[in-house]
Amino acid sequence: MMIQILMLSRNSEVFHISQKWLNWAQRIQAIAQAGLTFSKNEFDTERYEELRRISAEILEEHTSVKKEKIVDIFQHESGYPTPKVDVRGVVFHENKILMVKEKNDNRWSLPGGFCEVGLSPKENIVKEITEEAGYKVVPTRLLALFDMRKHGHPLQAFHYYKLFILCEIVGGKAKTGIETKDICFFEEDHLPELSTARNTHSQIKIMFEFLKKPKKETIVD
Repeated sequence: MMIQILMLSRNSEVFHISQKWLNWAQRIQAIAQAGLTFSKNEFDTERYEELRRISAEILEEHTSVKKEKIVDIFQHESGYPTPKVDVRGVVFHENKILMVKEKNDNRWSLPGGFCEVGLSPKENIVKEITEEAGYKVVPTRLLALFDMRKHGHPLQAFHYYKLFILCEIVGGKAKTGIETKDICFFEEDHLPELSTARNTHSQIKIMFEFLKKPKKETIVD
């Protein structure tokens, strides 16, 4: 599942930071990571490592998370920096939408999580729904590709794209997984408390628009 940050500590604690400061920290971290990936000069490497530390210091100043913990998370990133990809399954039954209750924050989300290397987006969402909700599904359509910065999610240290994929149930039964504690279908006007790092109220409303208008065009930020 998605690491909620500005939590950086991998728990449910959320800190407040302005979008401007977060953007600066993200860009400095991205430049540092790209430089460390391609630089063959030890002096340049030292400079890029210093940039990474500066990025961590910015986040430490605005979130109260210790710099050492932030640097540790950044150091696990390698290669040229690109947005991370999160996939969410949209499953309707009797005009209700499938949601799972997250153990992480005790709130509800569409089943899904990070796309794993080696699996296509369709394969990822089939895996996530089976693991989190117990149902076997067939993906039928990409409904939306969102840039999470444009949809009111809590600010996070990394940049994410979110894919919402319509799926149909073809088997299985409701069953919680390692990261979920409950499963339920909700009506549009009776949504539960949402895990907003994963999905927002407006995004769920948009998914119901696709239920009402099956020919609605795919949304791409």
